[in-house]
Amino acid sequence: MISALLPITMLGAVVGMDTVTFPQAMLSRPIVAATLGGALVGSPLGGLMMGAALELIALETLPVGASRYPEWGSASVVGGALYGSSPQPHAGAMSLALLAALATAWVGGWTMVKLRQSNGRSAQRARAALDAGARGTVVRLQLRGLTADLFRGAVLTAVAVAVFAPLAEASLALWSIDSRLSRAVAVGVAMSVSVGAALKLFHGNPVARWCLAGGLVAGVMTVAFR
Repeated sequence: MISALLPITMLGAVVGMDTVTFPQAMLSRPIVAATLGGALVGSPLGGLMMGAALELIALETLPVGASRYPEWGSASVVGGALYGSSPQPHAGAMSLALLAALATAWVGGWTMVKLRQSNGRSAQRARAALDAGARGTVVRLQLRGLTADLFRGAVLTAVAVAVFAPLAEASLALWSIDSRLSRAVAVGVAMSVSVGAALKLFHGNPVARWCLAGGLVAGVMTVAFR
C-alpha cells in the first residue's frame, strides 16, 4: 500500500478540500471517497464496503456554521485504502480500517479548525485593504485558503497512511478474534450511530418515524431471507 502513497495522498487532498472549500461536489462523502481510495489499491468493492460503514457513522455529523466536526473526506480515503489493501477475507481488516478512519477524521476536524483560525488571522491583517474593496486582496486570500486546504488534506492523508498501514499490517498478523464477532462489532457500532442520528432528526415527525421503522424491518427481512 505504501507504493500507492502518492495517488492516495493526491486523492485525500482533493476530497479533503471538497469537504468545505471546493468544489463541494459530494466527493468527500465516505461512500464515494472510500470507494475511490479502495480503487487506487485495486479493490473498489472493499472501499465501497468501508465507505458504507463510515457513511452510517457520518450521518451523525451536522456541519452547521462554525461547529467542529470530523473531516470525513480524507479519513474515508484512508479507511477505504487500508481495507482494500488488506488480505481478504480477514477477520480484523474492517475493524482496524474503521478505527484508522475514525482517528483520521477526528484529527482532520482539528486541522480544519486550525486552518479557519489561520484564515481569520490573514483576513484580519488585510482588514484595511478589504474595507477598501481591494479585489486583488480578496483573490489572494481566497487562493491562499484553497491552497492551504489542499495542502492540509494531502499532509493528513499521507501521515495517516504512513502511520496506520504498518500498524494495521502488524495487528492483522496477531489478530485472533473470531471473524463473525469482529465484523459484528464494526457493523454494530456503525448501525447504532446511524440509528441514533436518524432518531435525533426524525423524532418530532411521526410519519418519518414509521418510514424509518418500515425501512429497518424491510432491511432485516431482506438479509434474513436471502
